[in-house]
Amino acid sequence: MTKEGSQEHPERSRCKWCRRVLPPQATGRPRQFCSQACRQWHWVGQQRARELQLSEHELVITKSELDTLHDQLYVLACAVNDAERDLDAAGPKPSTAELVEIVDWLLEAARPLRDRELAPRN
Repeated sequence: MTKEGSQEHPERSRCKWCRRVLPPQATGRPRQFCSQACRQWHWVGQQRARELQLSEHELVITKSELDTLHDQLYVLACAVNDAERDLDAAGPKPSTAELVEIVDWLLEAARPLRDRELAPRN
């Protein structure tokens, strides 16, 4: 396992708009955006937030996006519960096949969250 923020894997900077990991830079001012389009969408978002009187910590999201996120979190929570139950049932020394099956199930439940992106902008 790796530790976040360790010397081997320092925290990577991310685009302020789309959250993609930015490539490392040796010199110059650190990049904040991965593209000009993200810079523009960030500016538009700031203007819209001012119009709606939102603070920096508030976010507007569609109900369908929020519902999808909740569904994916529920699936992951159920997978964690199933994995804990299966580990308890396997006893003190589960077989390699049992462990592989448990990890595969957890990964299958976690991938939609890892791979999720907000709906494409109109």
